[in-house]
Amino acid sequence: MAEMESQDVAEPVSPGEATKSGAPPADRHGLLQHSREFLDFFWDIAKPEQETRLEATEKLLEYLRTRPKGSEMKYALMRLITGLGVGRETARPCYSLALAQLLQSFEDIPLCSILEQIKEKYNLQKVKKAMVRPALFAHLFGVLALFQSGRLVKDQEALMKSVKLLQVLTQHHNHLQEQPQKALVDILSEVPEATLKDILPKVLKSDLGVVLSSPEYLELFLLAQQKVPAKLEKLLGSVDLFSDENIPRLVNVLKMAAASVKKERKLPAVALDLLRLALQENKFPRFWNEVLEQGLLKKQFLPASFLCFRLLGAALPLLSKKQLQLVMRGDVIHHYGEHLVTSKAPDRFKFAPEMDEYVGTFLEGCKTDPERQLAVLVAFSSITNQGHPVVPTFWRVVQFLSPCALKDYVAWLRDMFLQPNLDSLVDFSTSNQKKNQDASLHVPERAVFRLRKWIILRLVSIVENSQVEKEEALVEEVARFCLFHSFFETKKPTSQIPETEQRLSFPLESRTREVVCSAFFSLLQALSTQFRQVPGQTPGGQPWTYRLVQFTDMLLNHNRNVTTTTPFTAQQRQAWDRMLQTLKELEAHSTEVKATAFQHLLLLVGIHLFKSPAESCDLLGDIQTCIEKSLEGKPRRTRSKAVDSQEPPWVEVLVEILLALLAQPSHLMRQVARSVFGHICSHLTPRALQLILDVLNPDKSQDEDDNVVVMDDSDDKQNKSKDDSDSEEEEKEKEEEEESDDEEESDEEDRDKDVDQGFREQLMAVLQAGKALGGVDSEDEEEELGDEAMMALDQNLASLFAEQKLRIQAKKDEKSKLQKEKVLRRDFQIRVLDLVEVLVTKQPENSLVLELLEPLLTVIRRSMRTSSSKQEQDLLHKTARIFTHHLCRARHYCHDVSNHVEALHTQVERLVQQASRQADSSVALYYFNATLYLLRVLKGNPADALPLKTPKKQKASAKAKAPQATSCLDLKRVTMVYSSALSSFLTKRNSPLTVPMFLSLFCRHPAQACLLLQKALSMGELRPCFEHSEWEQLIGQVLAKVTENLRTLGKAQTKSEQQRELSSLELLITVLKTIHLQKLTLDLTTILGLLQGLQPSLQQSLQQGAHLAGSSRLYDLYWQAMKFLGVQRPKSEKKDAKKIPSDTQSPVSMKRKKKGFLPETKKRKKRKPEDATEQDAKPATPGEKQPPSSGKKKRHRRKAAASAQSQVNGKPAAKSSAPNTPITGPSTSATPTASPSTPATPTASPSSPAKTPKLRKKHQKLSQMNGTARTESAGKKLQKSLPKKGASGKSPQPTLLQKKARLSLADGSPSLLRSGAKRKKVQLKKGVQP
Repeated sequence: MAEMESQDVAEPVSPGEATKSGAPPADRHGLLQHSREFLDFFWDIAKPEQETRLEATEKLLEYLRTRPKGSEMKYALMRLITGLGVGRETARPCYSLALAQLLQSFEDIPLCSILEQIKEKYNLQKVKKAMVRPALFAHLFGVLALFQSGRLVKDQEALMKSVKLLQVLTQHHNHLQEQPQKALVDILSEVPEATLKDILPKVLKSDLGVVLSSPEYLELFLLAQQKVPAKLEKLLGSVDLFSDENIPRLVNVLKMAAASVKKERKLPAVALDLLRLALQENKFPRFWNEVLEQGLLKKQFLPASFLCFRLLGAALPLLSKKQLQLVMRGDVIHHYGEHLVTSKAPDRFKFAPEMDEYVGTFLEGCKTDPERQLAVLVAFSSITNQGHPVVPTFWRVVQFLSPCALKDYVAWLRDMFLQPNLDSLVDFSTSNQKKNQDASLHVPERAVFRLRKWIILRLVSIVENSQVEKEEALVEEVARFCLFHSFFETKKPTSQIPETEQRLSFPLESRTREVVCSAFFSLLQALSTQFRQVPGQTPGGQPWTYRLVQFTDMLLNHNRNVTTTTPFTAQQRQAWDRMLQTLKELEAHSTEVKATAFQHLLLLVGIHLFKSPAESCDLLGDIQTCIEKSLEGKPRRTRSKAVDSQEPPWVEVLVEILLALLAQPSHLMRQVARSVFGHICSHLTPRALQLILDVLNPDKSQDEDDNVVVMDDSDDKQNKSKDDSDSEEEEKEKEEEEESDDEEESDEEDRDKDVDQGFREQLMAVLQAGKALGGVDSEDEEEELGDEAMMALDQNLASLFAEQKLRIQAKKDEKSKLQKEKVLRRDFQIRVLDLVEVLVTKQPENSLVLELLEPLLTVIRRSMRTSSSKQEQDLLHKTARIFTHHLCRARHYCHDVSNHVEALHTQVERLVQQASRQADSSVALYYFNATLYLLRVLKGNPADALPLKTPKKQKASAKAKAPQATSCLDLKRVTMVYSSALSSFLTKRNSPLTVPMFLSLFCRHPAQACLLLQKALSMGELRPCFEHSEWEQLIGQVLAKVTENLRTLGKAQTKSEQQRELSSLELLITVLKTIHLQKLTLDLTTILGLLQGLQPSLQQSLQQGAHLAGSSRLYDLYWQAMKFLGVQRPKSEKKDAKKIPSDTQSPVSMKRKKKGFLPETKKRKKRKPEDATEQDAKPATPGEKQPPSSGKKKRHRRKAAASAQSQVNGKPAAKSSAPNTPITGPSTSATPTASPSTPATPTASPSSPAKTPKLRKKHQKLSQMNGTARTESAGKKLQKSLPKKGASGKSPQPTLLQKKARLSLADGSPSLLRSGAKRKKVQLKKGVQP
């Protein structure tokens, strides 16, 4: 490696020195030693990924810039030149581009040398026959690399050599085709005029026949005509390309150019140059008519037609208004219209998007010339197929029109609707239409209807398109025009109503009015969504619907000049006037959102009074009654209670109205119903919600005959689309004829299926009757039957089969009717789901949302079974989306379920059971998610809300009770439900429940997971199912998870987090108990260290009192877990819990301890045990008296010694039921003991507790030997419990204590032992437990 690095640092040999030395192999070996990364650049350059190629080229150039004169440059040029002729065709352009970049970056490299190296490497004279094609392409790509470097046009010598080389390459047309000639044209288009004059005689022959032989030569001619016309004239003389002799040649050249760009689908440059030359020489009409329309289009060549279409689009910006009129009424535009009609098949190429790009670019570029914009748009709108324009009604290029051009275009559309000028249209019929259509269809009335239908839809699409810049007056003009011609007719013109002054050349038919009416309501939909109370769009902030109602009222009042197509009755006119009066009343409540929704509904139903008078009249009355009741501040007292109880609430009536509106096949009605329901859903009642759920319930919607009648507009749609689909139906006639035979066979099969036993019996009876008419039975039946008998039999059989045919047809009609009703019912259910979506979106905290769970689940379950049709799938997808995203995953939910707690728990149980009984897991998942949603609701609601009397008490109680609020979730009850479900999942083979369901449950509700796991570990049946190692591994995993959960112990902010901490601690205690009882070998140092680190924060939060409900329970569970780990709860905490103030405390502290003013007797009773304790704790004799100060100091010393003695002897461990060794398994060491100087910290058990019995036996033997067994053992025990420092003689205090103890024992008064026993009894009476 050191040698390699030294060689890398060495300077490379220059190309000249390498050549002189004559050792190329050594140079190549040096390159390999120099850098492997350098060689990888050339591999990456040839890769197909463009980013990799570009990155490798950049890195190669950066590498060579650091070594511009090294051997790497020579090697790089050699590799790139070699790559120009590689066998892979995709790699050649990559090496050519890299070579061009290299030559551009290093301008000191001569181009002629590169050209010579290419010729030397790929010598066309010496190359083998198999390598001719790669060699030719190497020359071509080499010249292109020189040209792309940007230096070729500046180097005269290299330019001339490249031109000569390209001329040589043009002779190999079999391999290179026209590529060398195209490269030559590209190069010469960049050279200066002086250079072009010198090169032109060498590249262009003086023969015009050669010029018109190929597109490349013609393009070179056109280039010279543009740049050096004088030199060209001197070379060829005066040339007229558009003469009668040259036009056929031009047609052939353009055909060749169209074929050459067939795959690229672009316009050849030579065609556009010819167009510019024709415009320059004022010969455009001759070029367009004779070269394109009479020449190229007559070839019946599809690429040639596309060339004409592209040339038409590209010529739009170059033509004047007069030339545009010539182009837009010729054969090219006629041929383009036929292409649009015949290319509707999916497998046909469609040119319309490309033409839209051309037209859009033209309109956007000439906004300052509205006349040309209008001319082009009118011309394309005039291309009609039997009266119907071929361009779509919604054409996005309209957005580029200037306001002036748009206004003129709308005026042209309006005039064509009123007085259609069929002679001004470029009308055509396809070949199939000419063959198959009846001559009676070619009548002006049909063309006028098709044209008017397209015009009215185009007017509406202009208003609906939000990207079109339009004025308010234009929008109002279109809306009034549609409204007037939908429902009104002119009796006498008047200047007050401009629409009456517009005369019709063809009267409006009823089907035309239906189309206009449908378009008008579509326009209302757009106006209500786009321009709803937008300042500047409507004066005074009034909606457009209100302005149209005012215009309609004005038309009704001018009954002398205007009349309705369907006259109003007195009741309908009264409903209209009452509606206007209600609108004025609603204006007083305009600030309320509810009033705006009612106004919108009232206006829409009022306009529908003209479309369906009978239904709308009844709806108006009901809506007005609902509006009056909803806006009342208090209910009316004039009516009796009986009448009020029988009358339904206004919200229920309004819901029925909205359901009736949804039954109509109108998207506008659907949007209005959705909007109005969003404003009234806060007032929803259970009965009103039940009306909606009855529609979604499949049983009730099928069995009951609901009042809501679902409207069907399929017949109307068929009538409307009949004329539009004439051409398509004619093209499919042959397919239908072929399918008719199959249909007849299927009909025969259906007839065979419909034959029942009754028909067979009737047939046998008829046959038997025929035989009876014939006479006596015999074998030869044909001879016995006479003519009359045969005629009677035939007649009876014919009537029988006719009746059977009628019965079969009746069954088919009934079946189709039921199927149609099912389709309508499903459509209605899909529309009604809009109301459910609005309710769960806008009122998620409403308790009525909980009533939606099971009905939605029923819809999902039934749709899963019968989701064969697309309609069923739409119903299923929408229901599932509402249930999952808007209901179960909603951020907000109901917080008032105090009266439904038991019902919700029962519902959880029922849904879990239903989920377990499902046959499909996907359906069971929805049921399981519903239970999780109910758990969330129960968990987020408080258990009890006590009524308070006064606001002050309410605030005070809220402050006191808020931290202690608990959820109303019965955790034990719910845990049992999910435990049974989990058992079913683990025991049943084909259970619909899945693992992700329970994982979701445990992730959302960790407390339940802890309870389930705790219950499972406590079961005796679980342990035998595992091996010892597997069981130990399972317990270790549980312990690790619990340890992870307890890292945030004591930081709970919510009730759910606190419950999670409690459950985690209870699970930890269960795990530790299992480890101790089964003597498992597990490391508990991690959990011990974690709990010890959390103890100060828990104690501090407990002492501050600012804790949630259950913190004391949490603290107790914490010490229970520490007890299993061998750490006892310190006694200082037990004493502090019930500590009594002493006499030596300050007055301030005494005041804090007082709980009000108590009598002196009670105070003395409290001080009595304290005095007794103090007396027992004194080490001196009972009769000895000491000053208070000195006694206090001695008592403190005695307490310190007593605490140390208790820690050493392990007395707390002896009193507890738990083991006095930490449960760390057989291999785990004991926990270290706490020092006596820190009594607040947890005290550990002795380091070697197993030696305690041995010490006791030793003390007993020593006492027996001295003769003082009882007294000596006590003294020895006390001496052993003292610290070791006293034993070593470093401190005299233990010696004094021993002497005093001996004196007391010698006197026969073991006060020290008695005081210790009394102290233990006092602790037991106080109820302090470790």
